[in-house]
Amino acid sequence: MFKDIFKRSNNKKKYVVVQDMKDTDVPEGIMTKCPKCKKIMYTKELKKNLNVCTHCDHHLAMTAHDRIHAIVDKGSFEEFDAGMTSANPLDFPDYMEKLEKDKVKTEMNEAIVTGTGQIDGMPFGICVMDSRFRMGSMGSVVGEKVCRVIDYCTEQRLPFVIFTASGGARMQEGILSLMQMAKTSVAIKRHSDQGLLYISYMTHPTTGGVSASFASVGDINLAEPESLIGFAGRRIIEQTIGEKLPDDFQTAEFLLEHGQLDRVVHRKDMHELLKLLIMMHGGKQNGTSI
Repeated sequence: MFKDIFKRSNNKKKYVVVQDMKDTDVPEGIMTKCPKCKKIMYTKELKKNLNVCTHCDHHLAMTAHDRIHAIVDKGSFEEFDAGMTSANPLDFPDYMEKLEKDKVKTEMNEAIVTGTGQIDGMPFGICVMDSRFRMGSMGSVVGEKVCRVIDYCTEQRLPFVIFTASGGARMQEGILSLMQMAKTSVAIKRHSDQGLLYISYMTHPTTGGVSASFASVGDINLAEPESLIGFAGRRIIEQTIGEKLPDDFQTAEFLLEHGQLDRVVHRKDMHELLKLLIMMHGGKQNGTSI
C-alpha cells in the first residue's frame, strides 16, 4: 500500500491527508489480477489465453459457458434443461434468496451446464460445473441434469465428458443432495455397461461429495495443474490422523504421482487431447466411425 502523503498547511499548521489509489485497486472488468503471482493483466487478453496467467501459467477459474465454447465446434452445442431450477424441500432459511442472488450474478439457473456438442465433428455429451454458483455444490437439480445427459448419451451411444468444479454436496438440501452421489454413479454404470467412454476432467476445486462420486469414476481421469482435489479438508484429516500432511497433498500432481489420475493436462492442451481420446475410443464423425 502506498504511504499516505501528508502536506503541511503554512497557515493553520494542520496535516491534510491526500488519498491515493491503493496498489491493490484494479479497474473492475478491465483488468484482472492473478491470485498466484499478483500480476495484473488485461481481462480481454487473459480470456484469449483461456484464463491462464501469461506470467506464471496459473489456471484461473473459467465460467461454464467459456469452457464449452473453448471445446465444442462453433454452433454445435445444444443445452439441456437450461430452465431447471432448485426448490427448497427442507425449508432451509434464506436458501431461495441465495439462489436468486447467484442467478443474477452468474446469469445461470444452476451450478452446472449440460448438453451435447461436437468436437471436430464428433458428437459427445458434456457437463460443466461453475463454481460461481453456490460454489458448484451438488443439489438435486445438478444431479438430475447430469443423469439426464448421461442417459441420453447411453441411448445414443455417445461418449461424454464432465468438468467438475465443486465444494461438494449442497448442505441446504441435506440427504437429498447426498442421494445424488448414488444417482449419478448408477447412471454412469449403465453407460459403462454399454462399453461407452466417460472422461472425468477435474478442475480447481473438486471436493466433497462430487469428488467421492462421479468425479472419481471416469474411464479416464484428468485434471488441470495445481487443482485442489479431495474429500475432507486438510485440517480435518491432520486432526484425525494426528500427522502433518505433505505440502502438495490433495493437488492434481500429488494424485497423479499416487495413481489416482491418468494425466494432468494444461488447459491449452484440453481441446486436442479430448478430440484425440474421443477419436481413439470410436468417436463418430458425420455418422461414420473414424
